[in-house]
Order: sequence, then C-alpha cells, then structure tokens
Amino acid sequence: MSRILFTAWGYDVSLLEFFASIVSFIGVWLGTTGKRITWPWWAASSALYMIFFYQANLFASAALQIVFIVAAYWGWRDWAPTGANPERLSIRSQGMWAIATLVSVSLLTPVLAHLGAAATWSDAFLLIASLVAQILMVYEKIESWILWLIVDAAGTIQYAVLGYWFTAVLYFLFTLIAILGWKRWNDTYSH
Repeated sequence: MSRILFTAWGYDVSLLEFFASIVSFIGVWLGTTGKRITWPWWAASSALYMIFFYQANLFASAALQIVFIVAAYWGWRDWAPTGANPERLSIRSQGMWAIATLVSVSLLTPVLAHLGAAATWSDAFLLIASLVAQILMVYEKIESWILWLIVDAAGTIQYAVLGYWFTAVLYFLFTLIAILGWKRWNDTYSH
C-alpha cells in the first residue's frame, strides 16, 4: 500500500494515504449527520491512518488511531440506532476539559521530543485534543464539533508544514465539515 498512486503539488501520494483519506472523509461526513453508521467508517479509516502515520514517524497521531478504533466501537454500541441526540456541556465541564487538554499536551510534548517524533507539541495537541473531541462526540456533545474545528485547522497546518499535502487538504476539508457538523448538531439540539 506504500506504492505511489500519483503526484499532487510535487508530493507523492501513496495508495495507503489516498485510500485512508477517502474512507476518513466519508466517516467524518457521516458524523455530521449524527447517523450511527459513521462509526464503522471511522474505525476503518483509523486503521489505515495508523499505518500511514507510523510510517511517517508521527507516533502520537498513529497511537491516536487506536483510540479512534476503540471509540468507534464505543460510539456504535452507545448511540441509538436512530443516531445521535446532541446535548451541550455545562460551563464547568467545558473548563475542566480545556484544562485537562492543556495539561496533557504539556506533559506529552517532551515525551514525543525524546522519542524523536517528526512533530512534538503539534502532534501532542492533535493526539490529546482529538481524544477529547472523540470522547465528547461519543457522548453526543455539541462542543465536540468546536474542538474538531480547532484540531482540524491545527492538523491542516501540521501536515502542510511536514509536506503531507494530500492529508493537509483532507484536514482542511475536515475543518469545513466541522463547521457543518457544529451547525447541524446545534440545530438538532435547538429543536
């Protein structure tokens, strides 16, 4: 799967990266609809991206995919067959999640630096904030989409800086999808 499929923006896109991005895009798009079918797509894309990120020495991003696979099972099991029933977090819970995220990122960054990771603080942020966003999504919290918006924008920058242009474009699309997901879930909650 590491065979080069095509070249985009002077960057060789492997079959693995291309296939992972398509499956991931479908999974994230389905997430905006709140449909339960999103979870198998997330699991499949996470398995593919785990291999891709590991090959790129993005160890935190690779490890995150394991969390996504577990969360996909959790979401599939816990969401109603009719899909998500979005709710809001309390202000206190928002603050607790934000503090936990920042502390965790500050603790993980030096570990990644010690491991010789291709990225440190940005990969630590992507791991921790994605973990929090995924947990909030499984619990059907509207704020998950706001956090996904921030994570996806940071991912767009990280992968562009590292030269993974195809994945950077995918994360840019995820950023736009996060806006749509937030709007759809917020509209569902408001009714």
